[in-house]
Amino acid sequence: MTEKKPRRERRNMEPAFKLQVVKMIREQGLTVSQVCKDLDLTDSAVRSWLKQFDEEAAGRPGIGRPLTPEQQRIRQLEAENLQLRSDCELLKKAFGLLRPGIEVIHELVTAPVNAKKASVSQWCRVLGISRSGLYAARQRRQQPSKTCPLATHASAAFESSGRSYGSRRLSASLKAQGLNVGRHKARTLMRVGGLRARWRRKFIHTTDSRHTLPVAANVLDRQFKPTAPDRAWVSDITYVRTRSGWLYLAVVLDLFSRKIVGWAMAPSMPAELVCTALSLAIASRKPAPGLIVHSDRGSQYASHAHTALLARHGLVCSMSRKGNCWDNAVMERFFLNLKMERVWQRDYANHPEAQADIADYIVNFYNAVRLHSTLGYQSPCQYEQQHVVAH
Repeated sequence: MTEKKPRRERRNMEPAFKLQVVKMIREQGLTVSQVCKDLDLTDSAVRSWLKQFDEEAAGRPGIGRPLTPEQQRIRQLEAENLQLRSDCELLKKAFGLLRPGIEVIHELVTAPVNAKKASVSQWCRVLGISRSGLYAARQRRQQPSKTCPLATHASAAFESSGRSYGSRRLSASLKAQGLNVGRHKARTLMRVGGLRARWRRKFIHTTDSRHTLPVAANVLDRQFKPTAPDRAWVSDITYVRTRSGWLYLAVVLDLFSRKIVGWAMAPSMPAELVCTALSLAIASRKPAPGLIVHSDRGSQYASHAHTALLARHGLVCSMSRKGNCWDNAVMERFFLNLKMERVWQRDYANHPEAQADIADYIVNFYNAVRLHSTLGYQSPCQYEQQHVVAH
């Protein structure tokens, strides 16, 4: 005796589900048997749904089962959705043909008015662009390129300084050319252009204060800002490495304008070296008696020759306190600038080569061109000329 198959439990299908099944057959090309097998439906039920759908689509809802209010609402939403899709596709095609430049699209998204209307994500989705591309383009606009005019001017100013300017002096140099570039903008231009001042430190002892010669008092007392030229000078000795041996440099600096008024170089550092530098300064500036000449306690400055030269011209000798480099800080700073900006970037073969390059630095760059923060970012020559005009 054959067993009877269990009776299938009757299921109530939602109208939305019935419509989805019909679309699978009509729009996706599936057969009735495939849909029945996959969704566990009966063939007769599915065919009745198809018949009802065809009748309603033909405008004859009365032949089949009348539509419920819920079905009517679903049909209306489906029609509106289809219309919106059609309109959207039309806009996308037209936008593709008449698409503006990507820069214009980015400006449209980031405009303050549009930012209030929708989020960046929504704008990017509607306009068919990526957020990462938008942010990358914004960063590129903020970062100047190596070929932009400002970068070219910055590179030229940096090279003319002997590759020695930092962001402050580079900013001042560009402002002197009529370009409104602040310190932070100058720092960005240096980073983009790979402009970096490089230097390295060397040290050799040049001051010998262990002597029995007479030492003068510290008359200057760190008064580094006189009110007029040739009121106070400072002097010192430094060293320069060459392949032929050490070269020693004695310098005299006017504290008012920070201008180098005298210098001398030799392969050794006797008292004659500092006397030659001071004599050159006296001959070029012709100072009045009472000028203070400050130095350290080295044996060269305490020598009879240097003391006699000061007395002959009525100049006042002043010396730093023992072991106190701050009493002659301005002179020490000049030597550091000289080595950072010129000497440590060179490899001198001999003394004449070093002498010519250092003289070029003093005359053609330091005195005439280099911008000094103490002088309001003017060169020593400019500062003195301005003082002459004002008085």
